[in-house]
Amino acid sequence: MLPSDAGHSDGTTGETPSILTKAFDLLRAFNAQERVMTLSELSRASGLPKSTVHRLLARLVDLGAVEAHRSGYKIGMGLLQLGSATPAGYMRDVALPHLTKLHQWTGHTVLMGALRGFDVVYLEKIAPRDSPVTIATIGTRLPANCTALGLALLAYENLDDLRDFLPSPLPKLTTKSITSVDLLIERLRQVRADGVARESEEAQAGLACIAAPIVMNGFAVGAISVGFPSSDPPTTNVSGALRTTAQQVVEELKSGLAQGREHWFPREI
Repeated sequence: MLPSDAGHSDGTTGETPSILTKAFDLLRAFNAQERVMTLSELSRASGLPKSTVHRLLARLVDLGAVEAHRSGYKIGMGLLQLGSATPAGYMRDVALPHLTKLHQWTGHTVLMGALRGFDVVYLEKIAPRDSPVTIATIGTRLPANCTALGLALLAYENLDDLRDFLPSPLPKLTTKSITSVDLLIERLRQVRADGVARESEEAQAGLACIAAPIVMNGFAVGAISVGFPSSDPPTTNVSGALRTTAQQVVEELKSGLAQGREHWFPREI
Protein backbone atom coordinates (compact mmCIF):
# COMPACT_ATOMS: atom_id res chain seq x y z
CA MET A 1 0.00 0.00 0.00
CA LEU A 2 1.86 3.03 -1.26
CA PRO A 3 0.98 6.23 0.65
CA SER A 4 -1.29 8.51 -1.32
CA ASP A 5 0.25 11.52 -2.94
CA ALA A 6 -1.67 14.47 -4.27
CA GLY A 7 1.16 15.23 -6.66
CA HIS A 8 0.39 17.97 -9.16
CA SER A 9 -3.19 17.21 -10.14
CA ASP A 10 -4.97 20.34 -11.29
CA GLY A 11 -7.82 19.69 -8.85
CA THR A 12 -10.48 20.17 -11.54
CA THR A 13 -12.47 18.04 -13.94
CA GLY A 14 -11.32 20.15 -16.90
CA GLU A 15 -7.95 21.20 -18.20
CA THR A 16 -7.84 24.68 -16.65
CA PRO A 17 -5.87 24.64 -13.39
CA SER A 18 -7.91 25.64 -10.35
CA ILE A 19 -7.02 28.62 -8.19
CA LEU A 20 -5.93 26.15 -5.50
CA THR A 21 -3.54 24.47 -7.94
CA LYS A 22 -2.10 27.84 -8.90
CA ALA A 23 -1.64 28.71 -5.23
CA PHE A 24 0.31 25.50 -4.65
CA ASP A 25 2.38 26.08 -7.79
CA LEU A 26 3.27 29.46 -6.32
CA LEU A 27 4.12 28.00 -2.90
CA ARG A 28 6.29 25.30 -4.50
CA ALA A 29 8.37 28.03 -6.16
CA PHE A 30 10.03 28.57 -2.78
CA ASN A 31 12.89 26.16 -2.00
CA ALA A 32 15.93 25.74 0.22
CA GLN A 33 18.04 27.93 -2.09
CA GLU A 34 15.38 30.59 -2.70
CA ARG A 35 13.74 31.20 0.66
CA VAL A 36 12.93 34.85 -0.06
CA MET A 37 11.69 35.78 -3.54
CA THR A 38 10.33 38.87 -5.27
CA LEU A 39 7.06 38.96 -7.16
CA SER A 40 8.94 38.79 -10.48
CA GLU A 41 11.04 35.83 -9.31
CA LEU A 42 7.94 34.00 -8.13
CA SER A 43 6.25 34.64 -11.46
CA ARG A 44 9.18 33.18 -13.38
CA ALA A 45 9.63 30.19 -11.04
CA SER A 46 5.92 29.29 -10.94
CA GLY A 47 5.17 30.04 -14.59
CA LEU A 48 2.23 32.22 -13.55
CA PRO A 49 1.54 35.76 -14.82
CA LYS A 50 2.55 38.60 -12.51
CA SER A 51 -1.06 39.72 -12.16
CA THR A 52 -2.06 36.23 -10.96
CA VAL A 53 0.90 36.03 -8.59
CA HIS A 54 0.01 39.44 -7.16
CA ARG A 55 -3.58 38.36 -6.43
CA LEU A 56 -2.51 35.02 -4.97
CA LEU A 57 0.13 36.59 -2.76
CA ALA A 58 -2.38 39.03 -1.30
CA ARG A 59 -4.69 36.17 -0.32
CA LEU A 60 -1.90 33.88 0.91
CA VAL A 61 -0.54 36.70 3.09
CA ASP A 62 -4.01 37.18 4.60
CA LEU A 63 -4.12 33.45 5.37
CA GLY A 64 -0.64 33.38 6.92
CA ALA A 65 0.70 30.97 4.30
CA VAL A 66 3.07 33.64 2.94
CA GLU A 67 4.68 36.60 4.70
CA ALA A 68 6.09 39.83 3.30
CA HIS A 69 9.85 40.11 3.78
CA ARG A 70 11.51 43.44 2.95
CA SER A 71 11.30 43.66 -0.84
CA GLY A 72 10.05 40.10 -1.27
CA TYR A 73 8.04 37.25 0.19
CA LYS A 74 8.72 34.11 2.22
CA ILE A 75 6.80 31.03 3.32
CA GLY A 76 4.68 31.90 6.35
CA MET A 77 4.89 30.34 9.77
CA GLY A 78 1.30 29.21 9.34
CA LEU A 79 2.45 26.47 6.98
CA LEU A 80 5.07 25.34 9.49
CA GLN A 81 2.31 24.97 12.06
CA LEU A 82 0.23 22.88 9.64
CA GLY A 83 3.19 20.71 8.62
CA SER A 84 4.09 19.95 12.21
CA ALA A 85 0.56 18.68 12.85
CA THR A 86 0.95 15.64 10.55
CA PRO A 87 1.45 12.07 11.82
CA ALA A 88 4.85 12.21 10.10
CA GLY A 89 5.66 15.29 12.17
CA TYR A 90 4.76 13.36 15.33
CA MET A 91 6.97 10.48 14.24
CA ARG A 92 9.83 12.89 13.63
CA ASP A 93 9.40 14.45 17.09
CA VAL A 94 9.44 11.01 18.73
CA ALA A 95 12.49 9.93 16.73
CA LEU A 96 14.62 13.06 17.11
CA PRO A 97 16.33 12.18 20.44
CA HIS A 98 17.18 8.74 19.06
CA LEU A 99 18.47 10.24 15.80
CA THR A 100 20.65 12.62 17.78
CA LYS A 101 22.19 9.75 19.74
CA LEU A 102 22.82 7.83 16.52
CA HIS A 103 24.50 10.87 15.00
CA GLN A 104 26.71 11.34 18.06
CA TRP A 105 27.68 7.67 18.07
CA THR A 106 28.48 7.40 14.35
CA GLY A 107 29.81 10.90 13.76
CA HIS A 108 28.06 10.81 10.38
CA THR A 109 24.96 12.35 8.84
CA VAL A 110 21.67 10.86 10.05
CA LEU A 111 18.54 11.20 7.93
CA MET A 112 14.88 10.33 8.35
CA GLY A 113 12.24 10.07 5.64
CA ALA A 114 8.82 8.80 4.66
CA LEU A 115 7.42 7.46 1.40
CA ARG A 116 5.05 9.53 -0.69
CA GLY A 117 4.17 8.00 -4.02
CA PHE A 118 7.45 6.76 -5.42
CA ASP A 119 9.50 9.46 -3.68
CA VAL A 120 11.19 9.78 -0.31
CA VAL A 121 10.36 12.97 1.54
CA TYR A 122 13.11 13.93 3.99
CA LEU A 123 11.75 14.74 7.45
CA GLU A 124 14.99 15.31 9.35
CA LYS A 125 18.71 15.68 8.78
CA ILE A 126 21.47 15.89 11.40
CA ALA A 127 24.87 16.45 9.82
CA PRO A 128 28.40 17.22 11.04
CA ARG A 129 29.59 20.76 10.38
CA ASP A 130 32.24 19.56 7.95
CA SER A 131 29.93 17.22 6.04
CA PRO A 132 29.81 17.57 2.25
CA VAL A 133 26.93 19.42 0.63
CA THR A 134 24.20 16.94 -0.32
CA ILE A 135 21.03 17.05 -2.38
CA ALA A 136 19.05 15.75 0.60
CA THR A 137 17.64 18.50 2.81
CA ILE A 138 14.54 18.62 5.00
CA GLY A 139 11.52 18.64 2.71
CA THR A 140 13.45 17.37 -0.32
CA ARG A 141 11.82 14.68 -2.47
CA LEU A 142 14.06 12.13 -4.18
CA PRO A 143 13.22 8.99 -6.21
CA ALA A 144 12.87 6.14 -3.72
CA ASN A 145 14.72 3.66 -5.92
CA CYS A 146 17.88 5.80 -5.74
CA THR A 147 18.16 6.11 -1.95
CA ALA A 148 18.77 3.75 0.94
CA LEU A 149 15.81 5.29 2.76
CA GLY A 150 13.61 4.63 -0.25
CA LEU A 151 14.80 1.04 -0.64
CA ALA A 152 14.09 0.35 3.04
CA LEU A 153 10.59 1.77 2.64
CA LEU A 154 9.74 0.12 -0.68
CA ALA A 155 10.88 -3.28 0.63
CA TYR A 156 7.81 -3.38 2.90
CA GLU A 157 5.34 -2.83 0.07
CA ASN A 158 3.60 -5.74 -1.65
CA LEU A 159 6.35 -6.40 -4.17
CA ASP A 160 4.12 -8.22 -6.65
CA ASP A 161 1.76 -5.23 -6.79
CA LEU A 162 4.65 -2.79 -6.74
CA ARG A 163 6.11 -4.30 -9.90
CA ASP A 164 2.95 -3.32 -11.79
CA PHE A 165 2.81 0.24 -10.49
CA LEU A 166 6.45 1.33 -10.73
CA PRO A 167 7.42 3.57 -13.65
CA SER A 168 9.63 1.85 -16.22
CA PRO A 169 12.36 2.76 -16.68
CA LEU A 170 12.84 4.01 -13.13
CA PRO A 171 14.14 7.56 -12.60
CA LYS A 172 17.86 7.93 -11.96
CA LEU A 173 20.06 10.44 -10.19
CA THR A 174 23.46 9.01 -11.13
CA THR A 175 24.84 6.43 -13.56
CA LYS A 176 24.72 3.90 -10.71
CA SER A 177 21.00 4.33 -9.98
CA ILE A 178 18.83 1.26 -10.56
CA THR A 179 16.55 1.82 -13.56
CA SER A 180 15.32 -1.75 -14.11
CA VAL A 181 12.11 -2.66 -12.29
CA ASP A 182 13.06 -6.35 -12.20
CA LEU A 183 16.46 -5.59 -10.65
CA LEU A 184 14.82 -3.28 -8.12
CA ILE A 185 12.29 -5.91 -7.04
CA GLU A 186 15.08 -8.46 -6.63
CA ARG A 187 17.05 -6.01 -4.53
CA LEU A 188 14.02 -5.14 -2.39
CA ARG A 189 13.56 -8.82 -1.54
CA GLN A 190 17.14 -8.86 -0.28
CA VAL A 191 16.58 -5.67 1.72
CA ARG A 192 13.52 -7.23 3.34
CA ALA A 193 15.57 -10.31 4.27
CA ASP A 194 18.51 -8.27 5.63
CA GLY A 195 16.47 -5.69 7.53
CA VAL A 196 18.65 -2.88 6.16
CA ALA A 197 19.16 -1.23 2.78
CA ARG A 198 22.45 -0.07 1.32
CA GLU A 199 23.32 2.18 -1.59
CA SER A 200 26.59 3.63 -2.83
CA GLU A 201 26.68 6.63 -5.18
CA GLU A 202 23.18 5.84 -6.48
CA ALA A 203 21.75 9.13 -5.25
CA GLN A 204 24.85 11.32 -5.31
CA ALA A 205 28.42 10.71 -6.45
CA GLY A 206 30.85 10.18 -3.58
CA LEU A 207 28.20 9.39 -0.98
CA ALA A 208 26.79 6.16 0.42
CA CYS A 209 24.00 5.31 2.87
CA ILE A 210 22.69 2.49 5.03
CA ALA A 211 19.04 2.60 6.14
CA ALA A 212 16.60 0.72 8.34
CA PRO A 213 12.78 0.91 8.22
CA ILE A 214 10.48 2.00 11.02
CA VAL A 215 7.87 -0.76 10.84
CA MET A 216 4.45 -0.34 12.44
CA ASN A 217 1.80 -3.05 12.06
CA GLY A 218 3.69 -4.58 9.16
CA PHE A 219 4.07 -1.29 7.27
CA ALA A 220 7.22 0.83 6.91
CA VAL A 221 5.87 4.21 8.05
CA GLY A 222 9.33 5.77 7.90
CA ALA A 223 13.02 4.98 7.72
CA ILE A 224 16.28 6.27 9.12
CA SER A 225 19.71 6.21 7.54
CA VAL A 226 23.36 7.01 8.11
CA GLY A 227 25.18 8.70 5.24
CA PHE A 228 28.94 8.82 4.74
CA PRO A 229 31.61 9.22 2.03
CA SER A 230 31.61 6.14 -0.19
CA SER A 231 35.41 6.10 -0.04
CA ASP A 232 35.46 6.05 3.78
CA PRO A 233 32.78 3.70 5.16
CA PRO A 234 32.31 3.50 8.94
CA THR A 235 34.22 0.81 10.82
CA THR A 236 31.49 0.56 13.48
CA ASN A 237 28.41 -1.67 13.26
CA VAL A 238 26.14 0.94 11.68
CA SER A 239 23.62 -1.67 10.50
CA GLY A 240 23.10 -2.94 14.03
CA ALA A 241 22.83 0.59 15.42
CA LEU A 242 20.24 1.49 12.79
CA ARG A 243 18.13 -1.57 13.56
CA THR A 244 18.29 -0.81 17.28
CA THR A 245 17.43 2.86 16.77
CA ALA A 246 14.51 2.02 14.48
CA GLN A 247 13.14 -0.43 17.05
CA GLN A 248 13.47 2.16 19.81
CA VAL A 249 11.43 4.58 17.72
CA VAL A 250 8.82 1.89 17.07
CA GLU A 251 8.45 1.12 20.77
CA GLU A 252 8.04 4.80 21.66
CA LEU A 253 5.53 5.28 18.84
CA LYS A 254 3.51 2.31 20.07
CA SER A 255 3.45 3.80 23.56
CA GLY A 256 2.21 7.12 22.20
CA LEU A 257 -0.37 5.54 19.92
CA ALA A 258 -1.81 3.64 22.86
CA GLN A 259 -2.99 7.01 24.19
CA GLY A 260 -5.76 7.35 21.61
CA ARG A 261 -3.65 7.86 18.50
CA GLU A 262 -3.96 4.35 17.06
CA HIS A 263 -5.58 5.65 13.86
CA TRP A 264 -2.57 7.81 12.98
CA PHE A 265 -0.71 4.95 11.33
CA PRO A 266 -1.90 2.05 9.12
CA ARG A 267 -3.03 -1.28 10.54
CA GLU A 268 -2.58 -4.76 9.17
CA ILE A 269 -5.57 -6.08 7.27
